[in-house]
Amino acid sequence: MSVAPATAPEKGPAGRHPLAGLFWRVKGLRAGSLLLLPLGWLAVVYLGSLVVLLVASFWSLNDFTGLVEKTFSLDNYQTIFTEPVYRRIVLRTVSLAALVTLTDIVLAFPIAFYMARVVGRRTKGLLVVAVLMPLWASYLVKVYSWRTMLSTDGVINWFLDPLGIHVPTSGYIRVWIVMAYLWLPYMILPVYAGLERIPDSLLDASGDLGARPWRTFRAVVLPLALPAIAAGSIFTFSLTLGDYITPELVSNTQFIGNVVYANVGVANNLPLAAALATIPIVIMLLYLLIVRRLGAFEAL
Repeated sequence: MSVAPATAPEKGPAGRHPLAGLFWRVKGLRAGSLLLLPLGWLAVVYLGSLVVLLVASFWSLNDFTGLVEKTFSLDNYQTIFTEPVYRRIVLRTVSLAALVTLTDIVLAFPIAFYMARVVGRRTKGLLVVAVLMPLWASYLVKVYSWRTMLSTDGVINWFLDPLGIHVPTSGYIRVWIVMAYLWLPYMILPVYAGLERIPDSLLDASGDLGARPWRTFRAVVLPLALPAIAAGSIFTFSLTLGDYITPELVSNTQFIGNVVYANVGVANNLPLAAALATIPIVIMLLYLLIVRRLGAFEAL
């Protein structure tokens, strides 16, 4: 009695397995299978945590037992929007993020323009490294350094003393100075990349048509660099909005991050902390919708 040999799996054209042929024909399926794991991780870990945060913001804290009650309530949001202290903290944080962003735009644009349009290739490379070097240093080292420099007997007050100017020992201004320094590279690099992409032919054409340098800058360079500026502002605005370490170390002024940290740790009021943490997320979503219209995502 003879036994029939086992047959191999059916193969498609050119000797390929049918499943391989399916992946070959449907390009989206290939890309989807490659992105399945990272996108799954993003959905579960990142988006899942945001969903949990949003749900927790509708819970409440029992005043008597100190335990979290997992029942739907709008008390946390009512507290935030009705209590003057929380409204001031939110407005203070948003205004600081806007001020830091505007400061970095003013400081970054001439630096980026000089790097992209003025210096030679070798000097350009050195300047790019110089901009990146602060990012290699520890965040805490930089903040503590600024804390020392901004102290009452620090080098900055020593330098400004002959002018009769003194940096406040605590408060809004100190946080603004330190954060503007910390996030400046995140503004310089996108603006530099955007300015470098401007064709020289457009600048030459503007000059040939009789435009003076300031007119060329205002009518040609600035509109073309606007998407890159908007892209850089995403970093500076969002990083300032959510930071709590710098205000904690260099100032006694309260911002959203400090209040969230205090409610998570000291006060143990997780629902209120979650509601406060939701506010920067909503603000950033609105901000992203605005800068998207300026072409910021294409410039990233």
